[in-house]
Amino acid sequence: MPERHLGGCLCGAVRYQVDGPLRPVINCHCSMCRRFHGHFGAYTAASRSNLSWSGSGEPSWYRSSGSASRGFCPRCGSSLFWQRKDSGEIAIAAGSLDEPTGLRTTAHIYAAHKGDYYDIEGQVPQWQDSNSG
Repeated sequence: MPERHLGGCLCGAVRYQVDGPLRPVINCHCSMCRRFHGHFGAYTAASRSNLSWSGSGEPSWYRSSGSASRGFCPRCGSSLFWQRKDSGEIAIAAGSLDEPTGLRTTAHIYAAHKGDYYDIEGQVPQWQDSNSG
């Protein structure tokens, strides 16, 4: 049986499915992710070609920089996606996935830019910028 993951926004208008594998979760502490999510962004990722909409609506997109856009529900505002311009991969907000996800967090990126109101704890590797390797 092929791997399938379901998810969606808070109000249920934007539902999606991913037919294929998901990358482990990476927590991004950059200022844009913190503003978009209200805290750091916890993202998995998949091939964009494996993602399809299964709800009554589709996400709205906001060009947050010259190189990336962020997808969110136009009705409830839930943050759902991040995509680099011209990339075949899409980052998916891990909290928007239906459980059980089977995913684990494997890294923190932009740790040097984290908010001053929290500490990053635990044994998961921390990268000061985006380079995770």
